[in-house]
Amino acid sequence: MGLGYMKILMTLLSLVFLVSCKDTLPKPKAYLRLSYPDAQYKNYTSCNYSFDINTLGETEQKKCDVKVVYPKMKATVYLTYKPVEGNLNTLLKDAQKLTYEHVIKADEITEQIYQNPDKKVYGMLYRLGGNAATNTQFYLTDSTDNFVVGSVYFYSKPNYDSILPAAKYIENDVSRLIESLSWGE
Repeated sequence: MGLGYMKILMTLLSLVFLVSCKDTLPKPKAYLRLSYPDAQYKNYTSCNYSFDINTLGETEQKKCDVKVVYPKMKATVYLTYKPVEGNLNTLLKDAQKLTYEHVIKADEITEQIYQNPDKKVYGMLYRLGGNAATNTQFYLTDSTDNFVVGSVYFYSKPNYDSILPAAKYIENDVSRLIESLSWGE
């Protein structure tokens, strides 16, 4: 072999080593961009209370408990009604306990007090950050006769980053539900 052939071979081998030493990283999973239509609301009545729900939600009722199902988002808002019969402190403790059971997986839990003295609706909205099973929970009461506990669950592995658009959309619906809730006579 000639000296020129060896130089060409060495140059090619050097190029192969330089190109092949690049670090390769696995391609990250891509999530589709999720967007939803502007919310339109209708009033819904169940037993002793009524509230506004998004027309995208499908309602199921069993006695005084209501499920608002969002099939396209694979999510459900669960509402459980309980009469207050001298047990308000127990109902409040149970609602708070239900929320704080998620502290193991939640990165944070923020509380927002809700008060509407004109409608006699008082309560608390909890927002849970991180990969908790639920990201929104709340309770509402008139302090004398009625108590409603609500929570949002998605039918998927809790991965907050991937469900964030749907979670925010439904969180807005929950805020509307809370603000529109009124007690029956």
